[in-house]
Amino acid sequence: MAVKLLPKALKTHDLCPGCGHGIILRLLAEVLEELHVTNNTCLAVGVGCSCHASINNLIGGDSFQCSHGRAGAVATGMKRVKPGMVVICYQGDGDAAVIGLSETLNAAYRNERISVFVVNNANFGMTGGQMSWTTLQGQKTTTSVNGRNCLESGAPIRLPELIASQFNVAYAARASVHDIKHITQAKKMIKNAIQSQLAGEGYSIVEFLSSCPTNWHMSPIEANKYIGNNVLSVYPVGEFKLRQETGSLL
Repeated sequence: MAVKLLPKALKTHDLCPGCGHGIILRLLAEVLEELHVTNNTCLAVGVGCSCHASINNLIGGDSFQCSHGRAGAVATGMKRVKPGMVVICYQGDGDAAVIGLSETLNAAYRNERISVFVVNNANFGMTGGQMSWTTLQGQKTTTSVNGRNCLESGAPIRLPELIASQFNVAYAARASVHDIKHITQAKKMIKNAIQSQLAGEGYSIVEFLSSCPTNWHMSPIEANKYIGNNVLSVYPVGEFKLRQETGSLL
């Protein structure tokens, strides 16, 4: 099993300008190389922007396209069959925290030895910008045209906090990729998550706050400012469950 950076000429994608997926995947590829596990990694890929543009074009090697929301179950099977392999879930918030919430929570409940990376752009990005459980109060989407009313639809779900508070997992954190400071921190969280798997400590999850300029109807610059000015107050960045063996590496 191998995950390798593709030759420079092949590093193309169809991500929207300003999308954070490209940054996150670059960080992931760097960490896999630095930890020398590029020849022993497989990714369970969710349905969404995480699959239509990203994995196959930006990271070479082995990945498995899962049914919508089922990456947690697929990754569990991978790890049970190949316990020595590094298994990674790469999903959007709609895939991991809405359609696949049961699979996500069941894997965490069992403390499966997998690393889960969830890209939260507060909507169903690939299918037209519909409201997700992560959509902010007042945020307009194609299915909340007047702004989300949390009294009617429920409050934004905070997935890493939920998992950290309810289950005995190895590591749970939230990062952002809207500026250089947070991108640097995000890479450390990715490394922490994968190292916890390598050490056999259990389930790890990192959620990434990412902009969606197309569905937010903003420029990339405006979208990143929106994260700093609005999203961070709802989804604070930080580590919610520290690794028992090493604590925080940030």
